[in-house]
Amino acid sequence: MKTVALAGNPNVGKSTLFNTLTGLRQHTGNWPGKTVGAAQGTARSLPGFRIVDLPGTYSLDGTSEDERVAAEYIASGKADCIVVVCDGSALERNLILALQILMQTEKVILCVNLMDEAERRGYQVDGAALSNELGIPVVLTAAGRRKGIRELTEAIRQFCGETNGDRREWYDPVHEAGEIASKCVTHVTNADDGWRLTLDRILVSRRRGVPIMMLLLFVIIWLTVWGANIPSSLLERLFDTGYGVLHRLLEFCPWWLSGILLDGIYATTTRVIAVMLPPMAIFFPLFTILEDVGYLPRMAFLLDRGMCRCGGCGKQALTLCMGLGCNAVGVTGCRIIDSPRERLAAILTNAMVPCNGRFPTLILLGSLFFADAGGAFAVALCVVLGALGAMATTGVLSKTALRHEQSTFIMELPPFRRPRLGQILVRSLLDRTLFVAGRAVCVAAPAGAVLWILGKTDLLTWLAGALDPVGLALGMNGMILLAFFLSLPANELLMPVILMMLTGGSVIGSGALSGDLLTAAGWTWQTAWCTMIFSVFHWPCATTLLTIRKETGSNAKTAAAFLLPTAVGCVMCLMMNLLLQ
Repeated sequence: MKTVALAGNPNVGKSTLFNTLTGLRQHTGNWPGKTVGAAQGTARSLPGFRIVDLPGTYSLDGTSEDERVAAEYIASGKADCIVVVCDGSALERNLILALQILMQTEKVILCVNLMDEAERRGYQVDGAALSNELGIPVVLTAAGRRKGIRELTEAIRQFCGETNGDRREWYDPVHEAGEIASKCVTHVTNADDGWRLTLDRILVSRRRGVPIMMLLLFVIIWLTVWGANIPSSLLERLFDTGYGVLHRLLEFCPWWLSGILLDGIYATTTRVIAVMLPPMAIFFPLFTILEDVGYLPRMAFLLDRGMCRCGGCGKQALTLCMGLGCNAVGVTGCRIIDSPRERLAAILTNAMVPCNGRFPTLILLGSLFFADAGGAFAVALCVVLGALGAMATTGVLSKTALRHEQSTFIMELPPFRRPRLGQILVRSLLDRTLFVAGRAVCVAAPAGAVLWILGKTDLLTWLAGALDPVGLALGMNGMILLAFFLSLPANELLMPVILMMLTGGSVIGSGALSGDLLTAAGWTWQTAWCTMIFSVFHWPCATTLLTIRKETGSNAKTAAAFLLPTAVGCVMCLMMNLLLQ
């Protein structure tokens, strides 16, 4: 098979082009630093061609891991053709990388992407003139709308194997790039430029940008808390009805078999779905809208000053934003950080930002023990405390165990883009909501069987009693602390495990989502608040720990990633318990 590599600056639509060519659903986002590995797929319209999506890089001389991956792959000569993807509205800057690649090989096709957006902003690119200047094929595309894809695939088919491999000498890519762009690009200022600049001045200003960020976060969480209660109750009733039907079908089975299947596997799995699915189905689309329009990198920009004051770097702010979706993804994203010490600090503190697996617990407890607005405020406060905790811990590490010279950070703010409703729904509901729910169900089913079996013995009661002094000191109890240990495979299991232990193995018909069961077990708003705090600050899930082990190659560093957030959580809960008594 022939290999085609996609190279280019961050945020030029490479992943969207990759998805269009291969039909795969690699996650695309309107912010830089998203792709940190080389994805591969077979082109649907190009039989016999393999497509490789390289990490975004501004230069072949970059020092971060993802930039080195791109540079080494290009230099290796493995690709039969390199498609350099450029942003049509920022062609001069994008051409610098294209000219650097042309200094190494002439097996290059230039793909000027995002032309629909560029034309809206008043940019016109003369593809023929650009091709004549560079001496390579040039194709204008809008990958998100599938415009120019046929021309690109035809150019790849004709071009592969026909180049002579001679290198052209571009002695000063920065100065040549400017000359070429001036000959091939025209720009007419339009009204869009004015409102975009005005909006950016507002959103990234320290005085107005931070309150706006907090307000957006609060509104998203409030809508999630407010909107999740009714569908959760409906799902609970539906699963209770299903329990009755299945119980009648299995009444001739041995009691232990029906207990494992119904009170163990079915009860735990359905409660995971009832608790998790509604808040995720609301939260993820709203959060994906912010990502799609380009707000996340602006959020990272607002966090940059705080990260620098804490001895971290601005790229860590990006990985924290990635951690809001999944801490394992956030840890992998730390590859974009140049300094090994700063990268390690980012890895060790990423789990302090609540991931999507912890949001159901936060939202459920917030809605049960606080009023609607108060619940949203409590959940938003947990997110803020997570970010502040990561920043403060990074500051301590940078002045002690990970003392280093602070690195610089340059980040390009992507343009605002219209949200693509179809892609938002697919990415948020299929790629995130159902994927996370499916992963939780796969863990919950066997865990439910094990918990039911253990519930018929005194082991869980004994363990909870042994942990009770520690749990009470932290403002919780031994049962809650044991549930945190048992939910190590997936954070989504915390509340279903607690409910199963409270009911002796079955949560069907217990009124679990009304909060009555928790209140009867002695829960107060103080208990719920300390549980929410510890949910933010405790060890990462098993998937994240395995990712940390893979990224660091060290058992000691993985243990540190387990112990560090847990120590912070214990201190915070201990202090909170003393203050609230």
